[in-house]
Amino acid sequence: MHEFDDCFDTNFLCVLASVVGEDGVLMAEPMRDHTTFNIGGPADVMILPRTRDEVVRVLDICLTGGVPCEIVGNGSDLLVGDRGLRGACILLRDNYSDMTVAGNRIRAAAGALLRDVALTAADAGLSGLEPLWGIPATVGGACFMNAGAYDSCTANVLESVEVYVPGTKLEDGSRASGQVRTVPIAELGMGYRKSRVHDEGWIVLSATFALTPDDPDMIRRAMDEYQARREEKQPLDMPSAGSTFKRPEGYFAGKLIMDAGLRGVRVGGAQVSEKHCGFVVNADHASAADVCALIEHVQKQVKDQFGVDLEPEVRRIGEF
Repeated sequence: MHEFDDCFDTNFLCVLASVVGEDGVLMAEPMRDHTTFNIGGPADVMILPRTRDEVVRVLDICLTGGVPCEIVGNGSDLLVGDRGLRGACILLRDNYSDMTVAGNRIRAAAGALLRDVALTAADAGLSGLEPLWGIPATVGGACFMNAGAYDSCTANVLESVEVYVPGTKLEDGSRASGQVRTVPIAELGMGYRKSRVHDEGWIVLSATFALTPDDPDMIRRAMDEYQARREEKQPLDMPSAGSTFKRPEGYFAGKLIMDAGLRGVRVGGAQVSEKHCGFVVNADHASAADVCALIEHVQKQVKDQFGVDLEPEVRRIGEF
């Protein structure tokens, strides 16, 4: 029995099902099916809300009931432990991904893939998302970590974010009901792989992007060029969580790892990519333990040889 098993009695599950439907509540769902690493044990319960109101109601039910929650989008920056997730995993992806275009703005639900937002923008003749469109993140994940690539980042095109702010934590471990706020970009504190969304535990419901009108054909050509650069340099054909380490100031993580002689090094089924050393890939049914051991080995070798500390960009959740 897990610590939170008593949270998932019949009444609690029935309450969740009354909000999202019976098919929106999954028990012991394998997290490996919901991460780009293809790694992770089962979530005690996975919930699939389909509307903003359902997301808010599910969050209130779980948090006011003292049930721990993890929000998962495309799972592209996650390493989930082999023993899985305790509590509730709220999935915000295809089930919650609507978008609307109004003038030069696109409003997208948290579960919309950044790729799909960029394609919608291109169809509407709106520029700004081209460098980001290959990032395998949802809108919520992109705002959470200020996802970026090719000298651009989410903050460059973001106007505001609608967030759920969890209520005050009570003595019994539960929380008061949360509030929904719209926070403008100027108040989001976005920096390199950081934001107030991350720092304050907010949960993204939707985001509004302010873009620039341009020729759709030129936008598409730019997107194709960025995609070609990704395919040339990144191991897109292998499961991974994207760049494994943040860029250390004054260095490039991939080059440090390569110079340390770690290209292709393996621990179990986890491997430093031979194509781009900044990526740890799932080469052969890797476990989360394999990935953690390889990350620690890389960190130690780079520290010993160059005196540089590598900070993981991949976020670890669940039980290892």
